[in-house]
Amino acid sequence: MYFGAIKDCDIANGLGVRVSLFVSGCTHHCKGCFQPKTWNFRYGEPYTKETEERILAMLAPEYIDGLTLLGGEPFEPQNQRELVGLLRRVRALYPAKNVWCYTGYTYESDLLAPSRARCEVTDEMLSMIDVLVDGKFVLAQRDLMLSFRGSSNQRLIDLGKTRSEGCVVLLPLR
Repeated sequence: MYFGAIKDCDIANGLGVRVSLFVSGCTHHCKGCFQPKTWNFRYGEPYTKETEERILAMLAPEYIDGLTLLGGEPFEPQNQRELVGLLRRVRALYPAKNVWCYTGYTYESDLLAPSRARCEVTDEMLSMIDVLVDGKFVLAQRDLMLSFRGSSNQRLIDLGKTRSEGCVVLLPLR
């Protein structure tokens, strides 16, 4: 896996102060994408054990609320296989921190049902994510007034409540 950037004090991609990992590789190619350079699976730098240690160290300060995964596309199968290991370590070291993930895939039809996104670690990866921002960016539905997403079709899914209630529960943010 490659990554394009790591931000250590991000306030734009989830609630609170976050560490954000921008992974490389995306097959959605949304019209109007703000990061088209990340479509290339070899954009940026290789993700290594040193990269992972750096991210874990960035998460240590008490003022950091959590980790955000975005890109590119974290749910491309080859990215999931690497990210699930990072999430295991985040959960073990920082159980009070939350994890947000942005995906162009749709939760019910692409991540829970058979699709090109599903692989052997998809369910485990989903189990370690607190908030999933799902859906492709749709330029015709762009809305700059929305919190933490770019188009009105995208949803902020509270995965903890979704798992416990058995139906999709959205975060109450505009």
